[in-house]
Amino acid sequence: MPSLRSRATAALSALWQAPLTAWRGGPGGAGGWWPVVRESAPGAWQQNIAIDVADVATNPTVYACVSLIANDIAKMPVRLVAEDDEGIWLETESAAFSPVLAKPNRFQTRIGFYQQWVMSKLLWGNTYVLKARDQRGVVTRLAVLDPSKVTPLLTPDGTVYYQLSPDALAGILPEGDGPEFAVPAREIIHDVMIPLYHPLCGVSPIYACGLAAVQGLRMQTNSARMFANGSIPSGVLVAPGEIDQATADRMKTRWETEFGGENRGRVAILQNGLKYEAITMTPVDAALVEQLKWTDEAICRCFHVPRYKVEVGPDPNYNNINALDQQYYAQCLQILIESIELLLDEGLELPRPYGTEFDLDVLLRMDQPTLVTTEQNAVGAGIRTPNEARKRLNLPALPGGDTAYLQQQYWSLAALAQRDVPQPPPPAPAPTPAARPAAEVDEPDATEKVIAALTRKALEVGLYAV
Repeated sequence: MPSLRSRATAALSALWQAPLTAWRGGPGGAGGWWPVVRESAPGAWQQNIAIDVADVATNPTVYACVSLIANDIAKMPVRLVAEDDEGIWLETESAAFSPVLAKPNRFQTRIGFYQQWVMSKLLWGNTYVLKARDQRGVVTRLAVLDPSKVTPLLTPDGTVYYQLSPDALAGILPEGDGPEFAVPAREIIHDVMIPLYHPLCGVSPIYACGLAAVQGLRMQTNSARMFANGSIPSGVLVAPGEIDQATADRMKTRWETEFGGENRGRVAILQNGLKYEAITMTPVDAALVEQLKWTDEAICRCFHVPRYKVEVGPDPNYNNINALDQQYYAQCLQILIESIELLLDEGLELPRPYGTEFDLDVLLRMDQPTLVTTEQNAVGAGIRTPNEARKRLNLPALPGGDTAYLQQQYWSLAALAQRDVPQPPPPAPAPTPAARPAAEVDEPDATEKVIAALTRKALEVGLYAV
């Protein structure tokens, strides 16, 4: 028998090579079994109480919470970013890493891929993503696996493997001498929900809200049966004396056939002293809406979804949409988003300075007036350039708009602080010499005047050569 590592290597060579075939998943299909929560509440295991996730997923509130979270995360594009020399992360492109972020595999769009990623984590507690590489060893395809077909394995020396069952959609076909094989942890991206008991085993929120979800389903089922019966509770046929079992069964069958269901309300003629006594509903049975409300609130608490988001609670008493979305992001989505970003960085083996980042502007998109006001304030404060603000508003750039501006009268804090520092008095001006009277002004010497006059005369008669 080949070793575990050799089987894993041989299996990886066949991944993504099989043609696309039909997939028949779900209960009873070839796609595997649905998960069962055995310990849905303290003591449930001893009482043989099991909750089928397939049943719980049909609860309207569970479906609303899971689909809301998955859709909100999937609608955000995942960008490849790079850190520049100043520590700023900017969107970039790479021939090696950008294609797999835009198109993870051949049968899913980006939105469908991340929807399945998040739903698998919320319903099962674990998401397993299989990687495929090209000749360079670069990850080129990703596929979310059926969690029921994946089992984490741990060797005595602490090495982690994942046992995979055949999955035609993901391109996993039987290899070697058995229907299952193991792949090393390097080829699997494992996103764990809440590892209550083991780091490799996540626990779904259904672990905590499963009973509430099943209770809500049962109340809705009973209510549907009641309305199918004409919204009238059942009753009792009372005989004046003792009757045998055969007579009782015959009378019960005749009554249900002729006066039950769609025939309820028809005129009945009772003989031999029979009486019909209707069973009235108790106040507890009548409080169906309040009981359903409690189950819905319990489900929302476990998924950390505000009740108004799935329309099972009152709307907030203030209309600051941006603040409400920030609260929803912080308490529900942020941990899921950052977990996916980190796992993609590690799973795609991105070298520095590359990374992945969800575009939160799609999720926390502001209304147009608020967005315009925000960008106007950013440009006025010199934080953004006009063209950066125009790009945020989906407008083309303009010449000269790539420079940040501030008003001329703005002063630095250092310059303003000098106003309060005591300044030394200016020095006294130097004394200017006093002007002498005109009589005291020195006159040119007479000899000098004579010499100057003779010089001019000599020049005129040509005694001196110029």
